[in-house]
Amino acid sequence: MHSQVLNINSPLWQETIENIRHDIYQLPEYLSLEAKRQNKQSEAILIRDGDKVFFCPYLISKCQDIGISQDLIGEEILEIKSPYGYPGILLSESAANTPAFVDLAVNEFQRILRDKNVCSAFLRMHPILNENFNHIFQAGFFTENGKTISVDLRISESQIWSNTKGNIRNKINKCKRNGFIARMVDFDEYIDEYVGIYQETMARTSARDIYFDFNKEYCLQLKSALGEKLHLCVVELENEIASAGLYTESGGIIQSLFGGTKDKFVKMSPSTLETHYARLWAKERGNEFMHMGGGLGASQDSLYDFKASFSKLNHSFFTLRLVLEENKYNYLLNLRAKYLNINVESLCKSNFFPAYNAPISSIPTPELSEVSEFALTGTLANK
Repeated sequence: MHSQVLNINSPLWQETIENIRHDIYQLPEYLSLEAKRQNKQSEAILIRDGDKVFFCPYLISKCQDIGISQDLIGEEILEIKSPYGYPGILLSESAANTPAFVDLAVNEFQRILRDKNVCSAFLRMHPILNENFNHIFQAGFFTENGKTISVDLRISESQIWSNTKGNIRNKINKCKRNGFIARMVDFDEYIDEYVGIYQETMARTSARDIYFDFNKEYCLQLKSALGEKLHLCVVELENEIASAGLYTESGGIIQSLFGGTKDKFVKMSPSTLETHYARLWAKERGNEFMHMGGGLGASQDSLYDFKASFSKLNHSFFTLRLVLEENKYNYLLNLRAKYLNINVESLCKSNFFPAYNAPISSIPTPELSEVSEFALTGTLANK
């Protein structure tokens, strides 16, 4: 068995993923973009034994998002996290069929991280590419967080339509009757209008604290990173754009990314026509799934219900949560609890991982009323 840590400039990174089914989230260009956005470094661990391959991309940084000065933490303690989306872990077919290799690779993976002084690891698994991991890895290795929705593009168009809930079918048909038209457009030509619609939607839904600032600069960088894998769909009414959404395409999987609707068109639900058009467009191109994601925080909320109205197919969404250095992890827990003037038990009840990064809003304790305004503001700024 051979293992190594790769940086994004390593030719072996691209060579490895080219031989395993992957999505955009494992591309070195995407990891590089996310590292820049989050001010972290991008790496991947590659473990192989012949044709058996274990590959895990991630972002690595100092444990600095706990609202405490790095000087107070003292020694350099690191953590790894997934970039935005679902990078997960890639296994070659031979690796997936060899449990003994997977067990050895997991141990080697953790050893490498400990040697790098990594305290904790939080990784999002890919709901489609990693859907059988609970049967491949040892029981309890992953945490199930909820469900995500995808449209099964392998079935017929009539089946896709019949799997769509009646109220959504009615909205799609009404949009068509009212003259709305959906189509894929040139990214560069429509980028300004797209960003304006997205930001208008974030303001209307008060979602700016949940999603990062998706501005024109980031859109251009995303296009530069993904090239022809990035697509823009718009819905127009009399030459005015009513809604727009970004979609990625890789490995037979379409990902529905960021989208929005202009305020004046919200009641007409043009996004339903956009989603319907995008899934048929994706099917025509030979893709197998259009992944729509889940609810906020993986919950089955109104957003989840909306997505589930387009398809009956759902997937379990798993995360990997590892405490690699228990003493250091507990040290950070105690530092954060002292900083917030609460006990460690309250911090751990947040169900957030790593718990030393838990946002105040997730900590169920009356003691929070005693937290200083400075602590509250500082913590939310690092959410």
